[in-house]
Amino acid sequence: MAKEKVSLGQEPIYDIKNLSIGKKFLLGLQHTFAMFGATVLVPILTGLDVSTTLLMMGVGTLLFHLITGGKVPIFLGSSFAFLAGYAAVAPNKDPEHLSMALGGVFIAGIVYAIFAVLIYVFGVKRIMRFFPPVVTGPIVICIGLTLAPTAINMASTDWALASLAIAIIIVTTIWGRGMMKIIPLLLGIFGSYLIALVLGLVDTSRFDNLEPFHLPLHTEYFATFNLSAIITIVPIVLATTMEHIGDISAVSATTNRNYIVKPGLHRTLFGDAAATMVGSYFGAPACTTYGENTGVLALTKVYDPRVTRYAAMFAIVFAFVPFISDVINSIPTAIIGGVSLILYGMISAIGVRNVVENQVDLTKSRNLIIAAVILVTGLGFAEKGLDFHVGETHITLSGLAIAAICGIVLNAILPGNDYRFKVQQPQEYGKALSLSASDSTYDGLNPQPEDNEDDDGNLKQQKKK
Repeated sequence: MAKEKVSLGQEPIYDIKNLSIGKKFLLGLQHTFAMFGATVLVPILTGLDVSTTLLMMGVGTLLFHLITGGKVPIFLGSSFAFLAGYAAVAPNKDPEHLSMALGGVFIAGIVYAIFAVLIYVFGVKRIMRFFPPVVTGPIVICIGLTLAPTAINMASTDWALASLAIAIIIVTTIWGRGMMKIIPLLLGIFGSYLIALVLGLVDTSRFDNLEPFHLPLHTEYFATFNLSAIITIVPIVLATTMEHIGDISAVSATTNRNYIVKPGLHRTLFGDAAATMVGSYFGAPACTTYGENTGVLALTKVYDPRVTRYAAMFAIVFAFVPFISDVINSIPTAIIGGVSLILYGMISAIGVRNVVENQVDLTKSRNLIIAAVILVTGLGFAEKGLDFHVGETHITLSGLAIAAICGIVLNAILPGNDYRFKVQQPQEYGKALSLSASDSTYDGLNPQPEDNEDDDGNLKQQKKK
């Protein structure tokens, strides 16, 4: 069979094997830059080691791809959901208490894996009934909008520089040709960085005492287990589970592939759990699916999972070579803010697309109420979350977790829920979560004896006898 011709920047690209090594290199590097700022911010805020974090995010991403069969274009970066847990267990950022907090994250990863097993046992159809597009769509919208203030704050440090990065991205995305059209973020970052370097806006003092190589693991941060720390941190796993479902829904809608069905939500969730356990044991923050990289997918239309695996390999290399990390860290905050402004907007736009493509009827009062409550709670609690105590345990729920809980509960108790999860025909596969009043004959985990799907998760057309 003849190889399909790759058309850069025009049609979605699901297979980059025909591209040159240099182009693959740039595509992977673009994803590395997209995740870098947020990923290193978590260890900076918590007191964990940046190099260890980069190493374990890279290793965790590769582990995720191994568990999911290399089918999902996901990068796992540092999770912000556990920040309150680190602050509660290790307020002074000392290694002894941070290692206890990491032990709590390790146990949270086990709970995460248990959720994956429950999905496998009971079937994705039963589970996804609680996550229709009227719930997941607004949650994905909230993911982008809650990140928006961060982008604005970073960009506001120098709006001229941020606007330059945004302008380069827009110009190369709309009018670019060939490879330029699918690496707009990389061009935006490097183009504006060179201008900043010429204008003296880059802090070059960090390059004075450079190390060529160092080991990124530190045994004093390896996880230890303390019951109080475990009780404090484990409840946060509810927020990360909701975040995972929302992100997988967003990636499915972006790439027109239903990853909730194939490789299956149980596999993606278990991959996230395994990466979190491995990373936290060796001194890194919890892992989570990264919306920044989903934004890159939406912008470039390059959906081959290989690009995120290349990004993971770059992250591992950066962990051992501090010079590279220093160069990336020297990128002015305003440039990262300008790039983030585009990416975070893409995430929210994907949520809107999810609602529109699935024809969610917002003339129905129940749907309107669910969407309204999710949006208001998700954005209203975004800054401070919700703090409360259960006995002696202090729990903090993020705005996204609160929005997800409210949406799920309202969808379950309000009458008129006619949603049934099912796989659409290939021509409708952009509807990652479809709205249907009829039962599905296939729940994604227990296929019928007929050959229903090909390797990409698309339904095969049955031959007529």
